[in-house]
Amino acid sequence: MRLRNYRLQVSVKLPRSNYTHPFSTSRASHNYDATLKNLKIGRHTRVIFQGFTGKQATANAKESLEWGTDIVGGVTPGREGEHLGLPVLPTVRKAVEVLKPDATGIYVSAHQATAAIVEAIEAEVPLIVAVAEHIPLHDLLRVINFFSCIHAILKTQSVSRLIGANSPGIISAVGRCRIGFQPLPCFEPGIIGIVARSGTLSYERAAASTLRSGLGQSMCLGVGGDIVPGTTLTDGLKILAEDADTEGIALVGEIGGNAELEAADWIKQYRATTKTPNIWRPIVALVAGVNAVPGRIMGHAGAFTLPGEPTAPAKIEALKSAGATIINHPSRFGSVLKTMLAGAMPTGGGIASPRTASQGRGMHTLARRPRSTNNTTTAAFSPQTQKRNISLTQTTTLDLLREHGIAITDPEAPASGPQRFLAISINRSSRSPCIVVSTTSDTSTSQVFDFDYNKGAADLPLSSIATALGLDSLCLPSITHLLTELTTLFAEKEAYLLSTLLTINNPAQPIISISSAHLHLDDAALHSSGRQSEIHSLRNLSLEDPAELSVEKYGIAYIKLPDPNANIGTLVNGAGLAMNTVDALADAGGKAANFLDTGGKATSETVKRAFEVILRDSRVKCIFVNIFGGLTLGDMIARGIVMTFEDLHMSVPVVVRIRGTNEDEGRRIIAESRLPLFAFDDFDEAAAKATELANGAA
Repeated sequence: MRLRNYRLQVSVKLPRSNYTHPFSTSRASHNYDATLKNLKIGRHTRVIFQGFTGKQATANAKESLEWGTDIVGGVTPGREGEHLGLPVLPTVRKAVEVLKPDATGIYVSAHQATAAIVEAIEAEVPLIVAVAEHIPLHDLLRVINFFSCIHAILKTQSVSRLIGANSPGIISAVGRCRIGFQPLPCFEPGIIGIVARSGTLSYERAAASTLRSGLGQSMCLGVGGDIVPGTTLTDGLKILAEDADTEGIALVGEIGGNAELEAADWIKQYRATTKTPNIWRPIVALVAGVNAVPGRIMGHAGAFTLPGEPTAPAKIEALKSAGATIINHPSRFGSVLKTMLAGAMPTGGGIASPRTASQGRGMHTLARRPRSTNNTTTAAFSPQTQKRNISLTQTTTLDLLREHGIAITDPEAPASGPQRFLAISINRSSRSPCIVVSTTSDTSTSQVFDFDYNKGAADLPLSSIATALGLDSLCLPSITHLLTELTTLFAEKEAYLLSTLLTINNPAQPIISISSAHLHLDDAALHSSGRQSEIHSLRNLSLEDPAELSVEKYGIAYIKLPDPNANIGTLVNGAGLAMNTVDALADAGGKAANFLDTGGKATSETVKRAFEVILRDSRVKCIFVNIFGGLTLGDMIARGIVMTFEDLHMSVPVVVRIRGTNEDEGRRIIAESRLPLFAFDDFDEAAAKATELANGAA
């Protein structure tokens, strides 16, 4: 997006030593919960826009005003006057004084978004919606700490609630209030509440499905795909469960973090404490990423699995055990919820009923999900495969550690004793950096220790970490030095994961050394804010897949899937939808050869580049295009597919599923092309045809 400059007087480069209040899960989150009520938007909600006079904000505001949103003005730094017939003020504080808003939508570019969030917090705007993608992770970590410092750990004021970043926003269809970029044709007043991590799966697929089923929506909350979102799935469930307009709930999760497990725990508590089962809202859930490549980021900034985090199947099992009905494709949300609201239990392909024997809206006897000894479900983790576009090789990482005075064991030398796992990472639940440790190289027995971003190693329980590593007090000096340097490197280089394997030399006078290490960097720090160019220049492109690199510059996320027998290329707009397409194809008997996300707004150009990279894979015998026309027009995509097919002289058949805006026209264009293109409305029919063509059936 091209957005107008948003320059603020607030600095977001907060020195690590400036602030001392830790973001305590038990204290800060308890007070932050008091801001949940701010999510209840509607006709009463007075909205301002930050970056109001910019192109993106202007277009969005016009649509929202026509739809009925009460936009009362906006902010453009250094300007005063009018825009769209509404007041423009130079600061958020001034806008709060004059316009008295209930919410602000932040429509500025990623490198300016953190400053805009901080200004809104300082001005005590009740609801802050940040839609920008690619905000640097460490900027958001600073905001989380800044949250706790501005409001004395939110103990006394508890004023501001943040949605995002990387969120499609929040929309009340009943109250005609939109703060975000959701495509309005997908929303009509109704009875289904939606809370989702994926934008395309929520505002397009889930909303469209409930609309087609005649249910409509009450409210849709997109928590966003970042690593540390300001609002969680559980927060959304809490609001929807007590919302008078909501009779059923659609929940959309994905890989990465524990948000879905926390949601499952809340669902159990909700049903246990709600004495009248008849008033339980039926909850239907989908989790994308069952077939994600371990250790790879699947489009969204937060769509990957860190050490100690659960897999997608583990999340599905937890939600199912809690009483949620599981579906494998968002097109099923409407029909399944409609069946459940009618008092029946849904059946059929792609539907997994909750682990209960009861029918209708109430789910009774709930099965308990087993927990591991450290109260966390774990996933296999391979530091060699972890990748967020910018990952440094082991050799480069070890050289950096040597510069920090850390002892290194020759990686090629045989291990002299047991290796222990130690990583600096992010605890998404507490929104803070953490230390992950295990007495072995297996992370399934890991323990997690949070620390204050601004204090670094000074805030760590060193003795407890040593014990968790299976080390005695003799190792404390070495542990102290090691963690001081690792946390410093983690913050200085704006990493999201620094994983190591430790060895102990000379037990009598122990020195901890590192035999293996991998540093994974937040690419947004470079691409959005122009920082860390020196460290990012160490990226070794010769070790990466040329096909994946070839489309990176076009904003296309492409990952080749490893199954040698895979034969269906996939082309999808939206990361969550792309993950789910791979999963649903597998359930239908197909084998996807790749994950490909063109971005939320596919164009003719990105479609062409996507076809080119898919066709470089000799395994591909058919291409499955799954496009939702919300922000993207279905007829435009159809024309792009026809032109690309002809330009590239393609012989591989293409199955096209276009839904949403101008879907009928899109399918007509495909049908009249006289090319080996096959247009479908229904996902199951499209998946069956793609599988048939890929396997060479007549």
